[in-house]
Amino acid sequence: MTIPSKARAVVIGGGVSGCSVAYHLAKMGWKDIVLLERKQLTSGTTWHAAGLIGQLRGSANMTRLAKYSADLYVKLAAETGVETGMRQVGSISVALTQHRHEELLRQATVARIFDVDVQEISPSEAKAMYPHLNVGDVVGAVHLPLDGQCDPANIAMALAKGARMQGAQIFEHTKVTGVTRANGRVTGVDYVGKDGEPGHIATDVVVNCGGMWGRDLAEQSGVTLPLHACEHFYLITEPVEGLGHLPVLRVPDECAYYKSDAGKMMIGAFEPKAKPWGMNGIREDFEFDTLPEDWEHFMPIMEHAMNRMPLFQTAGIHTFFNGPESFTPDDRYYLGEAPEVKGYWVAAGYNSVGIAGSGGAGMALAHWIVEGEAPFDLWEVDIRRAQPFQRNKAYLKERVSETLGLLYADHFPYRQVVTSRGVRRTPLHDHLKARGAVFGEVAGWERANWFANPGQKAEYEYSWKRQNWFDNQKAEHMAVRTGVGFFDMTSFGKIRVEGRDACAFLNRLCSAEMDVAEGRIVYTMLLNEKGGIEADLTVTRLSETAYLLVVPGATLQRNLAWLRQNLQGEFAVITDMTAAESVLCVMGPKARDLMSRVSPADFSNAAHPFGMAKEIEVGMGLARAHRVTYVGELGWELYVSSDQTAHVFEALDEAGADLGLKLCGLHTLDSCRIEKAYRHWGHDITEEDHVLEAGLGFTVSRKKAAFIGREAVMRKEEAGLVRKMVQFRLKDPEPLLFHNEALVRDGKIVGPVTSGNYGHFLGGAIGMGYVPCKGQSDEEILSSRYEIEVAGVRHEAVASLTPMYDAKSVRVRA
Repeated sequence: MTIPSKARAVVIGGGVSGCSVAYHLAKMGWKDIVLLERKQLTSGTTWHAAGLIGQLRGSANMTRLAKYSADLYVKLAAETGVETGMRQVGSISVALTQHRHEELLRQATVARIFDVDVQEISPSEAKAMYPHLNVGDVVGAVHLPLDGQCDPANIAMALAKGARMQGAQIFEHTKVTGVTRANGRVTGVDYVGKDGEPGHIATDVVVNCGGMWGRDLAEQSGVTLPLHACEHFYLITEPVEGLGHLPVLRVPDECAYYKSDAGKMMIGAFEPKAKPWGMNGIREDFEFDTLPEDWEHFMPIMEHAMNRMPLFQTAGIHTFFNGPESFTPDDRYYLGEAPEVKGYWVAAGYNSVGIAGSGGAGMALAHWIVEGEAPFDLWEVDIRRAQPFQRNKAYLKERVSETLGLLYADHFPYRQVVTSRGVRRTPLHDHLKARGAVFGEVAGWERANWFANPGQKAEYEYSWKRQNWFDNQKAEHMAVRTGVGFFDMTSFGKIRVEGRDACAFLNRLCSAEMDVAEGRIVYTMLLNEKGGIEADLTVTRLSETAYLLVVPGATLQRNLAWLRQNLQGEFAVITDMTAAESVLCVMGPKARDLMSRVSPADFSNAAHPFGMAKEIEVGMGLARAHRVTYVGELGWELYVSSDQTAHVFEALDEAGADLGLKLCGLHTLDSCRIEKAYRHWGHDITEEDHVLEAGLGFTVSRKKAAFIGREAVMRKEEAGLVRKMVQFRLKDPEPLLFHNEALVRDGKIVGPVTSGNYGHFLGGAIGMGYVPCKGQSDEEILSSRYEIEVAGVRHEAVASLTPMYDAKSVRVRA
C-alpha cells in the first residue's frame, strides 16, 4: 500500500491504544483513517503486558469504560477471526491487614453501586477457590467473577484487523518525525517511511497514542503530556502439574498479582520504589526489547510469593521478564484534545491498565473526536488536568518511582504523594510551615491541609478511621464558625478577561448576567449545550472592559481551554494571572473586627455588602477585598500582589492574636463548605450534571437572550427534573464519609455519595448525593428512609434539600 497524502485522522502508535482508537473511529464511519507505527504493531509495551481485565474502577464512568473493554474483547474474536484469549476467569483480592480489608469492603460497595458483580468472601472461601493460596494471615477477600485475562498482543491485532475491515490503513516501520501546525491547529504529520524516504500526510486530526514515546513527541508541538517509563517486572514458572484455570489473584499488601496461563504461573510486581527508565531517551532500534534482569530488586516480592503461593518454592523459572511501561504523575491516563493545539488528541499513559482501559478509552475518544464532546464526564483522565511544568523530566523521573507502587498501596483517604514536592509554593509557604502547616499537593501547589499543634508530629498518620489530624480540623472548623480563621488560597486559578468585547463574550459563556456594576462579584456556571456544568466560578467585574475569573487550581488549564475554544471573533484577551496575586481568606463572625484592625476601610454591610470587591489598604500595602465565602460565614478574600503577600499576612497575624485568629487548612475549608451544602466541581457537579438538578438554578439568568446551555435549561424546566442533589448527615456521629459510599433509599442503592467530610458543627459526617425524583415532590423525596453504606455497613441518615447549616445565609450576609 502507498501511504496517502491526505487523511481524515492520523493515529500515531500501533499499541493497543492506537489500534483501539483507529478501530472505533472507523466503526463510527470515518473512512480515511491512517495509523502509523514506528516499528511493528505491539512492539512497545503492549506485547509484554500481563493482560489483566479488571472491571471495577474508582468511579462510575471509569468502571463504564473498563466494562466496555471486557465486553468488546469477548466479541472481537467472532468479529475479526483473531482469537483474543479473553477468558472471564474472575479475580480475587485478598487483605492481610484490617486497613486493607476496610478498603476492599469499600470497593465492594462501589462495585454494587456501579452494578459490577462482587462477592465478599472469607479466607476459607478464598482457599477453596484458589487451592494454592496460603490464607493463614488473610483477613478477608473479595471476588469479582466477571473479571478476566487475555492475550494482549492478539487484542491489539484483533482491533487492528477490525479497523482494516472498516477501511482504515495501517503502516508499520513508519516513524512520525513531527506534527505540523498553523494558526494554533494541526495541519498534518511528517514521517520517514519504510524505505527511508520522508513524507507528509495532511490532516486536521492527529491522535498521539505513542505510549512511552508520547511525551517527547508531544513536546515537539508544545503539548504537555507528562509521562515517564518505569521498569516493570514479572516472573513465569515452568509448567505446574494440575494448575488449571484459576482466577486472577491480587495480594496488594505484598505488591503482587498472580495469573495462571497455559499451565504456568505468573507473578507480577508493583514494588513501592520503582525504577524509572529511559531518562536519556529511547534508542532508535528499540523493538520487542527487554531490560536487564534485576533479581536484587525483585527478591522481596519473590520471597513473599514463596510463602503466599508455596508452589514457587519448587517450580522452575521459565521467564524472568523486565520491560518498560509508562506511568503518569497521578496514576491516571490521558485522554482528550490537548489545550495547546486544536486537533491534537491524546490517548496515552495507561499506568499498567492499558489493556483493560484501551477498549473503552478508544471508544470514548472516538465519540469525542467525531461528535465534538465526550460521551460522558471524563475529567479523571482528561488531558486538560495536566500542568505545563509536569512535563519536566526531572520531576517525572522522581514522581513515577512512586506512582507505580501506589497502584497497590493502601488507598487511604487524604493520602499525599511524597516525591517531586515543593515545585509550586505560595509566598506564605515558609511562614505557614513554621506555624505547623502540614501540606498537601494539588496541581503541583503546596497547600496547607491542616496545622499541627506545638509538640505534635506535623505529618499524616493514615487510616480509614479518624486520622491524627481529626481534632486539629475540629479546632480549625469551630474557629471559623465561632471566631475567625485564616486560609491561604493562593492556589486558586485566576484568569483575567479584558477588552472591548469582554462583557459580551462572558455573557455568551456564563449562565448569570455579566453586565453588572464595577466591583460586583457574580457566582456563575459555564454550561455546555446539554446544561452540564463545565465550570463553576466567581466572576468579578474590575472595570468596564476587564473581569477576573476565579476557578479551582486543579481545573485552571481546563477552564482556560474552554474559554479559548469558545472565543468566536470577540475582541477579548484571556490571561492566566494565577501567579501574580495571592488570595488570603479571613473567615468567621469576627472577620469584620479583624479587618477593621488592619485597614481604615469601612467593612460594614452598607459600605461593603456581600458580593462586592473593593480596593483597600491593608497594613502598609494594598489589596482588593472580595466579600465572598466558600465556608458559609462572614468573610473576605484578599487579593494581594505576590510581593506584598508576606507583609499583609504579618499584619493580619499580629492584629488577630487577641481575637483568637486560627490558621486553617484545606481540610477545614472542605468540612465547612459541605455543612453549607456548597458544591464541589469534579465530585458533586460535572459536565454531565444538569445545572438545575444540581440545585444551582439560581445561577442561571432567565432574562438573557442567549448563552451556551440556555436551551437545555429551558427544556429541563419544562420536562421536569429526574434527580436532585440532596445533603445528608449520618445520625451516628462515629462513621466517616469521603465519597463513593452507597446512597440507599428505602433499602435500594440509588447512587454514590459524591463527596463527604465531617461536619464538626453539625456533629456528624456529611455527604452529598443525587436522588432520583421523577414525578416526585420535595415532600416525597424527604419522606423516604435514607441510609449510607460504609464498607458494607448501613448507617441511617437525615436528608435535606436546603443547607443544614445557616439555610438562609444569615451569617454570610451578617
